[in-house]
Amino acid sequence: MNQIKKSLVLSGHKTSIALEKEFWIALEIISKNQNIDIDKLIEEIDRNDRNGSLASAIRVFILKKFINLD
Repeated sequence: MNQIKKSLVLSGHKTSIALEKEFWIALEIISKNQNIDIDKLIEEIDRNDRNGSLASAIRVFILKKFINLD
């Protein structure tokens, strides 16, 4: 699977995240459902749910949302 790399600013620092297209789509769905900007959602994941890499934390966050663990 090809990853899509996107740049954003987290807590005032520029960074980039590479995720598969399906994860970007899932993040968009979650951000719309929560009425929050996708960058703000990623910032919350970074701040609250990160134990390893940010990309891994995002994937686990999405998985939990879609199987109703969170």
